[in-house]
Amino acid sequence: MVLQVIFLLCCMSSVSSFAVPSGGGATAVPVQLFEPKERDAHYGNPLNVAQYLVDLHDEKSAFNFCGGMLFQLVLSDKLRNHLASEAAKGVNDAGQPQIFDASKSRMFQVSDYSKVASADNVRIFHGREIRQVPSATGGMGFVLQLSLANGDDPEGWTPEEVKGYDGWGHDSGRTWRMGERLETEGFKNFRKQFGESSFALHHRCYLHFDDASRMWLSAEDGCEGTPDSSQLSDLLGLGQ
Repeated sequence: MVLQVIFLLCCMSSVSSFAVPSGGGATAVPVQLFEPKERDAHYGNPLNVAQYLVDLHDEKSAFNFCGGMLFQLVLSDKLRNHLASEAAKGVNDAGQPQIFDASKSRMFQVSDYSKVASADNVRIFHGREIRQVPSATGGMGFVLQLSLANGDDPEGWTPEEVKGYDGWGHDSGRTWRMGERLETEGFKNFRKQFGESSFALHHRCYLHFDDASRMWLSAEDGCEGTPDSSQLSDLLGLGQ
């Protein structure tokens, strides 16, 4: 019940209700990470999607969810290493992540979709929505973590998360996990990595374009975000 209340408060809060990080203006975000034309010029056509995701992670980039909720993209060490390896193999390698076209704006529209917990690190990823992370880019305490499925990732989904997955349902009816529980289930360093008060909800995620060629990182329930050009201070008009 407590976690459900926290979730509802987070969803209802406006951007102005969050504290602005100290230090004044926003950190500059490389233009190729959020501007489609610059992205395509930098990462090629077809895109080297693996390298793009690695760079978004390395730059601690935030994705704009729900029109103003900034989630920092965090790749697990194993997934980052896997994607870096795929990036080096080039865009024609079968292990390159896929970005679906704009007609696939929901996961259930993807071919061979089924309500299961599986992921392949190409079309579908294992993800977590993590809240109350003090160091998260954007100052809102939000992280969207992706981990390596089927690869013995110590930061990946626990057996209990896999067994109980129901990410096609609404968040408010699902099981949020506190850090202590995740550590008991197998993610040993969860609180050390994300903070003592952090908690999480696991989602399957995938990538798709929109009609403006922006890339969206979307959860199975339809919640999604796109790489953002600003930090929280920009959104509040305080970075000028």
